[in-house]
Amino acid sequence: MNLRRYRRALEKLYEDKCTVSRYGPVKQPNGSTKNELYAVYTDTPCRVSQKALGSNGQTESANNISYETKLFISPDIEIKQGDTINVTRGTLEHLYTAGEPFPYSTHREISIQRKDKA
Repeated sequence: MNLRRYRRALEKLYEDKCTVSRYGPVKQPNGSTKNELYAVYTDTPCRVSQKALGSNGQTESANNISYETKLFISPDIEIKQGDTINVTRGTLEHLYTAGEPFPYSTHREISIQRKDKA
């Protein structure tokens, strides 16, 4: 199997874009450092796929939406568990938290969770 050709074919399916952010030391204007969320990768091609149907957590005060999806991305992109991933698909933007990545030679598969309110 030609893995390079297979990888190129998979990457043609990446119709979404994502920005990966994580917490770490960020230099402040006064010269000090502070732990803040900073972008590691921006506008990176990816693909989001729904892993499970959403569950509806209706309460009297809120309608919580919670579901799990998978992110497919290049194996060259290092995503760590707990990273924040902002995915853009067309005009929609959603914020996710990364689970543990599973690397393949042609792509990286990451379980991502989104919790939002309707």
